[in-house]
Amino acid sequence: MRYVFVLLLFIATLYGAKPVHLSSKYESAIKCKTCHEMMVSDWSGSWHSKSHYNKDEYFRKSIDFTARKSLQNVNSVKIKCAKCHNPRISVTKVSDEYNVVAALGLDAGTKIDKALEDKKISEGINCLVCHNIDKIHDKAPASIRGMDRVEWTRNGMMSGPFKNSKSPYHKTQYRSFFDKNPNKLCFVCHANDHSIVSSKLLFTNMQKEYKGSQKCIECHMSKKFSGYASTYKFKGTEIKKRRIRHHLFAGAHKERMWKKALELHLSQKKQHLVIEISNPQPHNIPTGFGGRELLVDIQFIDAAGKTNKKEISLTTHYTRKHGRTSIPHLAIKQSKNLSVPAKGKKIIRLLIPENAAATKVTLYYRLANEEIRNLLHLTDPIWKKKFFINSKKLEF
Repeated sequence: MRYVFVLLLFIATLYGAKPVHLSSKYESAIKCKTCHEMMVSDWSGSWHSKSHYNKDEYFRKSIDFTARKSLQNVNSVKIKCAKCHNPRISVTKVSDEYNVVAALGLDAGTKIDKALEDKKISEGINCLVCHNIDKIHDKAPASIRGMDRVEWTRNGMMSGPFKNSKSPYHKTQYRSFFDKNPNKLCFVCHANDHSIVSSKLLFTNMQKEYKGSQKCIECHMSKKFSGYASTYKFKGTEIKKRRIRHHLFAGAHKERMWKKALELHLSQKKQHLVIEISNPQPHNIPTGFGGRELLVDIQFIDAAGKTNKKEISLTTHYTRKHGRTSIPHLAIKQSKNLSVPAKGKKIIRLLIPENAAATKVTLYYRLANEEIRNLLHLTDPIWKKKFFINSKKLEF
């Protein structure tokens, strides 16, 4: 019996794609800060820097929930999610043999165990993820995502938006997807995400819903401005000024991203209040990871100032076997998409109470609806926080 365990342990180290070779010289964003201080400082405050099991409560608890409900090993789920969350991981597949080994508690020291503990992936989506991409297979099927959608440059070769860049620490090659078509780079991960139990359930389809020629980075990084991509003086030459961007990777968790992100118009049609929500953005709202929520807070106010409140939640609900509440990745069904479409609008009509003299409507955004918060036992206040978007008043 002991021989069988040892054999399984040996087999469990032989699977997976060819490991990504990264020397310690390039493994940390801190090493990049000497020359690229602004970019690294920006990135440090982003959720890209926290896309790791140990740093993101939502991600960690989603993995634990998925492993528990699907009877999988936690490490196996981590490897699957690493395609986007930790693309530089040195192991890309999990064998059945490993799952047996892990179930017996004999996985310590295996290739997967070492890969998940490797310092090279502790920073999540760091400089060495985007700036080591050589090619993007954007014509690949939608199911091919993350690391499976790209090819890497060789160790020590950085890719970037400049054709005449030089560094004493690494070689640099120009890649057009940084400059001419950066959305292609974003959609490597921020595109199509399926349930792991139903390939037909696509709960994120940002690439398909995206409208217009607007670049993702114009909002989520910054507009271009005159500055220094590198502050290192190479061979005594002057630092070169370029058209650069901040590397903020600001997302839905940043309050400033939401103010006036949606337009709001109120009108009265006979006995009804008509709420028109217009979305000037190139993607749906809510979009991205399933379970996000747009809240429409309505207050009807009578002549004495007394209010009658109503709240409408525009979100998606997910169910798994036997109609049980689910997170998106384990769902077999999802409710109707109530998002405000990209470059489109949504109309809500409500009967006006007889004694109402005025109304106030306020739009908020929430990162996780109540269903998801309760299911995953999320405790960080940010998941419950209501981000203000817009507010309007109307007298009847």
